[in-house]
Amino acid sequence: MLIFALDSTAVTASVAVCRDETLLAAYTLHNGNTHSETLLPMTETLLRALSLNASDIDLFACTAGPGSFTGVRIGAATVKGLAFATGKPCVGISSLESLAANMAHCDGLLCPVIHARKFLYYALFSAKGGIMTRLCEDRIVEIATLEQELTDTLASLSLPASTELPLYLIGDGRDAAYRALPSLADAIRPTPPHLCDQNAYCIAQLAKKAYDRGDACTDRELTPVYLRPCQAERDLQERMQGNSM
Repeated sequence: MLIFALDSTAVTASVAVCRDETLLAAYTLHNGNTHSETLLPMTETLLRALSLNASDIDLFACTAGPGSFTGVRIGAATVKGLAFATGKPCVGISSLESLAANMAHCDGLLCPVIHARKFLYYALFSAKGGIMTRLCEDRIVEIATLEQELTDTLASLSLPASTELPLYLIGDGRDAAYRALPSLADAIRPTPPHLCDQNAYCIAQLAKKAYDRGDACTDRELTPVYLRPCQAERDLQERMQGNSM
């Protein structure tokens, strides 16, 4: 199976083509939020280098969120368009799960974090022997309350919040998360910088597993996941609340 996968939910854009578990080509660009200008050229370059057309791809995948609202929309729209044009299935993967998959080989707790101004998107996974298990759903939390929420989550799971179980922070929110977690500092282990960015290969592998489970969808069914209203919706809600007072 030929799988095309992409991620544009944060500053890094990543595109990959795999044949099942084998990576054929990857293109990653850390150039700010310029995905509307770069994602399609990256896609065209990758397919051309492999002498492939979009119609040769069997499965299209993207991270469906959470992350940058614009980045999520661009990635989802690109995959929806490719799937529609070719009549092929597609899969939307959690951006946080794909980040955690970068470190699935490290036994311990994996906490992917994506920066969102005063907030962090985060989730929690355990990893052992290369097997990754989700411990909570994708969430959004104010940076100032991350420590309490994460501590409560660990307590509810009966997991030790200590050096007995190392904790890895992954993603562009890792520095903010580290500063917000002083009580867990002894448990946090350094994450190699090259494993903290979006990696389309991981997305392709998660997409293949989803496809094998029967979780693929059509282009119409692929839906972005934002976890919170966009700025325009928040502004409208504030105006409506002000007018009702």
